[in-house]
Amino acid sequence: MKAGFDPQKYIEEQTKYILERVNNFDKLYLEFGGKLIGDKHAKRVLPGFDEDAKIKILQKLKDQAEIIICVYAGDIERNKVRGDYGITYDMEVLRLLDDFRSYDLKVNSVVITRYNKQPATNVFINKLERRNIKVYKHMTIPGYPADVDTIVSENGYGINPYIPTTKPIVVVTAPGPNSGKLATCLNQLYHEYKLGRVAGYAKFETFPVWNLPLKHPVNIAYEAATIDLKDVNMIDNFHFEKYNEVAVNYNRDLEMFPVVKRIIERITGKSVYHSPTDMGVNRVACGIIDDEVVCEASKQEIIRRYFATACDFKKGLLDEDALNRMKVIMEELKLRQEDRRCVMPARDYAAKLKETCNDNETVSVMAFEMHDGKIITGRSSSTMDCSAAAILNAIKYLAGISDEIYLLSPLILNTIRDLKEKDLNSKISRLNVNEILIALSICAVTNPTAQLAYEKLSLLKGVQGHCTTILNKNDEQILRKLGIDITCDPFYPSENLYYV
Repeated sequence: MKAGFDPQKYIEEQTKYILERVNNFDKLYLEFGGKLIGDKHAKRVLPGFDEDAKIKILQKLKDQAEIIICVYAGDIERNKVRGDYGITYDMEVLRLLDDFRSYDLKVNSVVITRYNKQPATNVFINKLERRNIKVYKHMTIPGYPADVDTIVSENGYGINPYIPTTKPIVVVTAPGPNSGKLATCLNQLYHEYKLGRVAGYAKFETFPVWNLPLKHPVNIAYEAATIDLKDVNMIDNFHFEKYNEVAVNYNRDLEMFPVVKRIIERITGKSVYHSPTDMGVNRVACGIIDDEVVCEASKQEIIRRYFATACDFKKGLLDEDALNRMKVIMEELKLRQEDRRCVMPARDYAAKLKETCNDNETVSVMAFEMHDGKIITGRSSSTMDCSAAAILNAIKYLAGISDEIYLLSPLILNTIRDLKEKDLNSKISRLNVNEILIALSICAVTNPTAQLAYEKLSLLKGVQGHCTTILNKNDEQILRKLGIDITCDPFYPSENLYYV
């Protein structure tokens, strides 16, 4: 895809803008929204965007910055899962700790927010503390966020411990939204002023982009991405009233701003910000070099989000309001499911196969749109699932290998199937993507043709894929790790509830 974004210009502008904020305070608490590492959404809607841009900005500032990670105790207790990685929030905290260390960034501590002695949370705290990671517990403050008198007092922020920090920039991040980042920043602000220090608060934002139009596809794609949070983009009326300038923000920030403004004024004794947009540090728009490319990429992302929402609704993870909201977004931009090029080839092939199958038999088909526009398909069979078949067909195509040539020895495939059926007592003998890739890597050692195909796996990054049935979590994660953007129709591959 043609680049529509200049990542280097963005990194330079964003770093400069952060440093300008820091100069106004002895210490700046910088709330980071979204992902610090691997921001795939930004990369998809802004072709050319560096998915690790945030962490690279932090690396440039590493001598001046340290990190606090927040996690809400309730998310630990109910085993909330990140959809992109398929891991729980407590595991995501551990992953973040490892990643930050690998980038040589200083992690100050982990903060458990809205802590109420939850059993699973206590186990997690023990796990961290026994690995010499500092943990702080912040309690729920009665009347939060409306009762400002109580919040900014010894009975409010005063009951929560102060987290000692040594750097001028303190980055506050979390495994997901609603983890208590803002409350942690304001809690620190309260204690800093009690200690006689001048501290400030700012928010590192990527989306929505405040200086793009309200209905720009990039901003609408943000709404689609946060459909479960019910985020809605709105004109920042506070910003317009103060500066006579149109700026875009979202409903939660606008609703909370009057309270946050009063809390900051009560702590600092002065009015620092006049609008939620003032709080943000966002230079994304300056990096857009081709608006047409960015708009088209954002529309494709909205279609992908539609399929994800429809599947999550089918799984019972989202309510009907979320699905209806996604339908409205699609209609607003006059988008159709078929505008995603890999959708109809998958459906057409599945319909053709269905004609020769039993009525009760479900046919799963995967279709890939390759970088040159070629459509490659794969179907489920007794040997392997459709994802595995499509992967093998795609790398054959990339390597220029004929369809008739086997990449994998039937002896190896049968041995793996026997292992699953007879020794591991699996009710599913069909091989999945992970098993096929392991078999391919083994065959590549002695088979030059398999080796040639194996070397093409890296070229699948950025390929678009669609499946006519809902994928299991393992296949979905493997495809994501390969860099394939995958969507599914909201139908289960069988009537089974567990063995799918």
